[in-house]
Amino acid sequence: MEDTLTSLSTWGYLALAFFSFGGSLVVVAAAGVLSYMGEMNLYISLGIAIVFNYIGDMFLFYLGKYHKADIKPYFEKHKRKIALSTLILRKYGVLAIFIQKFLYGIKTLIPLSMAISRYDFRKFGFYNVFASIFFVLVIMLSAFYAGETIKQLFESFKEYPWVPFVILFAVVLTIWYGMGHLTKRK
Repeated sequence: MEDTLTSLSTWGYLALAFFSFGGSLVVVAAAGVLSYMGEMNLYISLGIAIVFNYIGDMFLFYLGKYHKADIKPYFEKHKRKIALSTLILRKYGVLAIFIQKFLYGIKTLIPLSMAISRYDFRKFGFYNVFASIFFVLVIMLSAFYAGETIKQLFESFKEYPWVPFVILFAVVLTIWYGMGHLTKRK
């Protein structure tokens, strides 16, 4: 456990930057717990996560705006998800920028859909600043303040090492089923 913590505190900021660029909720939460444990600085982690989360969404928007032909083949199998993200965009407008940060499977499609629908680049950038700040603050500070509970939970997994795999499998299966159910034609 100590080797893992040393490795995470050494490479933690780099991993946080890389995965925040991709919008990872889990790594942002992990940075909050590591900050609680004193392995990472909370303020530096918040700054890195906010900046790279913002840059990641701006990169996706840029791809959708100026490289439509290049990315189109990758989304041929995901037409229903793109349609769903377009509906979310139409229904919720600017709020969709905030909502998409928390939804796996759609978080990459909303910026692309907004760009394809000719949404203004500067307007998206403006709202994305606040959405990135909100997303990182909610996730990282929740994990930071729940750090003791999360730490105790992981300590209890030493006694029953198979439990995390069962929980992870159940969560992934639930998300997969839920997203599949939401995107099916009714």
